[in-house]
Amino acid sequence: MNKEKYYITTAIAYASGKPHFGNTYEVIATDAIARYKRQRGFDVRFMTGTDEHGQKIQNKAQDAGLTPQEFVDKTAGEIKGIWDLMNTSYDYFIRTTDSYHKTAVEHIFKKLYDQGDIYKGYYEGLYCTPCESFFTETQLVDGKCPDCGREVTKTKEEAYFFKMSKYADRLIEYIEAHPEFIQPESRKKEMINNFLKPGLQDLCVSRTSFNWGIPVSFDPKHVTYVWIDALSNYITGLGYDPDNEVQPELFQKYWPCDVHVIGKDIVRFHTIYWPIMLMALGVELPKKIFAHPWFNFGMDKMSKSKGNVVYADELASRFGVDGVRYYALSEMPYANDGSITYESVINRFNTDLANNLGNLVSRTIVMTKKYFDGVIPEPQGDEGVDSELKAACNEAIKKFDELMDSFRISDACESVFTMLSRANKYIDETTPWVLAKDEANKPRLGTVLYNLLEAIRIASILLTPIIPSTCEEIFKQINTDKTSYCDIAFGKLESGKTVGESKILFSRIDEKKLLEEIATGRQAKLESEKKAEKPEGCAIITIDKFMDVELRTAEILECEKVPKAKKLLKLKVDLGYETRQIVSGIAKCYEPQDLIGKKVVIVANLAPAKLCGIESEGMLLASGEETIRVIFLDKDTPNGERVH
Repeated sequence: MNKEKYYITTAIAYASGKPHFGNTYEVIATDAIARYKRQRGFDVRFMTGTDEHGQKIQNKAQDAGLTPQEFVDKTAGEIKGIWDLMNTSYDYFIRTTDSYHKTAVEHIFKKLYDQGDIYKGYYEGLYCTPCESFFTETQLVDGKCPDCGREVTKTKEEAYFFKMSKYADRLIEYIEAHPEFIQPESRKKEMINNFLKPGLQDLCVSRTSFNWGIPVSFDPKHVTYVWIDALSNYITGLGYDPDNEVQPELFQKYWPCDVHVIGKDIVRFHTIYWPIMLMALGVELPKKIFAHPWFNFGMDKMSKSKGNVVYADELASRFGVDGVRYYALSEMPYANDGSITYESVINRFNTDLANNLGNLVSRTIVMTKKYFDGVIPEPQGDEGVDSELKAACNEAIKKFDELMDSFRISDACESVFTMLSRANKYIDETTPWVLAKDEANKPRLGTVLYNLLEAIRIASILLTPIIPSTCEEIFKQINTDKTSYCDIAFGKLESGKTVGESKILFSRIDEKKLLEEIATGRQAKLESEKKAEKPEGCAIITIDKFMDVELRTAEILECEKVPKAKKLLKLKVDLGYETRQIVSGIAKCYEPQDLIGKKVVIVANLAPAKLCGIESEGMLLASGEETIRVIFLDKDTPNGERVH
């Protein structure tokens, strides 16, 4: 029997650095949905990955003294490592530097150009490098990027544009005919009212001011800009290529995507740009785009500059992987931003995991061992309070399914823990320790313990997508293989089997002690990051002496490594009025091909010297010792200008 397919994706993480807890939430939430759908019998394909091109990455690589490829190899590995640490069950991890993706993107760009959807033009506007987005003056907030609040720069360059307006009416019709396409509803209204109805501007889809990207095959001085490159991953990851007469089996099987899970900050790109690109390609649109809110630190947006960034791996070192997963999934509302503080994490951990779940499992297994030698007893009929517990279990099953199917994961978590609270109350109502005092009550005691074990089993099946490792341990402790959805009905637990060893699932955390440790660690980090003491520097000189140093602008024409000298590069530079040969000790931080065409500053009146037998007629201006950073100039700077 063929299973019904279910294709689910995250937005691919930008490989510019380590992802914070808010970024990590998305892959944990997507994993929970994927695991739930697998439980329900779907043939799931869960894809995530990294977006690895763009000016920001090129700049960061240069600052780190690495090639862009070396830089993204490092950061993509770090991102993948955190996804793995969080026990996410993705089926495929795509990277936009993968060769098959780059080839497909080249073909997609060419197809859109050939059919008249892309044209060459000229862009002049305001650009935010971190967001890789262009804005008009009216879109800025206090003169800064409306998305991230950073400075924007005036940019002027030749570019290719996609005719967005050509497809706008068609997209509006589609959204109105498919009310489930954009979720939550508030995001849909925002896209229609703020972007589609006022009219779409054509979209810049190539850049010439940097070269770290996928070249436009028919105009290689252009690189494909982020939207066609990154957004196409959802189909190239299934093998799609517009040049294929017959698309591969994976694409035919899993497309259209059942849901793209994305952050609320990139809704426009996924609900307007992406569907229009698919329409232009003649590809069916995804069934749903679900835009989740953000995690803030308390009331503030996480920001490195504010020093309030929280990382999932650091949380896991204190609360365990399932502790982090549970907090992320139980605390994020459906439509409004979530909040994280160490106090709230500790409270959730102690109240829900250590007490409501962990203590219930421990008490029940201990009582089963004490009163029945660990053998799961046979239930002997219901009393009123038993029916109430069973009703709570059935209600949790029903609610959990409804809520997970509509991506209300935090509410789904709450439905299970409400049932667990009812099970804890059931212990107080039935008082097993009192029943155990009279042998005549043995059948009733057995029924009570069976019902508790069964409530624990059902809760663990439901919670498997949320805290998978913990639920696996619970199944071992109650010694059951009835762990699938087809066994979720109350009464499936097998009597006569012996429970396993009781192990602590979650140890209660001393809030005061942990908060003190965190504060101490934070202070130590701040101390270590304090600015270095002012260096002694050189002797004070007069302006006349400074003017004796002739600094001039130059362009690097050629560059190669010096044989048998690991630190040296030999450069040929153009001063406008002559060319010079310079030997510079920057080889450990720069590859020769990355320097050709760069504008630099050189000391032009330095006496010639020989380095490794090669004559050097000047010196490049650079900073640093271990990590060397050459001072680069704007590409429009004339050669040979005096630097004052």
